[in-house]
Amino acid sequence: MPPNTRRLVLPASAALALAALLLRRAWAHMLVVEAEPAAGAVFAEEPPPRVRLRFNGRIDRTRSRLVLHAPDGGQTPLPLASGSDPTLLEARTDIVPWKPGAWRLRWQALALDGQITRGDVPFTVRAAPH
Repeated sequence: MPPNTRRLVLPASAALALAALLLRRAWAHMLVVEAEPAAGAVFAEEPPPRVRLRFNGRIDRTRSRLVLHAPDGGQTPLPLASGSDPTLLEARTDIVPWKPGAWRLRWQALALDGQITRGDVPFTVRAAPH
């Protein structure tokens, strides 16, 4: 191989290896593929009876969590429901002191490969009409 060709091949190979590594790391993160409530949902009178998040891969349920953040800054950790679906986090919300305003369902999911991913789902609860 001529010397000039070697100078071009080595940086190109390194760039390809780096791109493959970055793509692999991006694919490793958990993504929410389905959410109840949906992001931006508005509940006119009754808040959601449960929250559910489905991910794009298997999660470690024992190290994952769901926390509701209230409009006044209060936080309610939700006990996760047991289940056989390894891609689902679900919890009942009957322990939540619902108030009108902007809420956030904050989640943390641990993938089986050890990657932790976090995010939130915003939604609104409106006051009941009198």
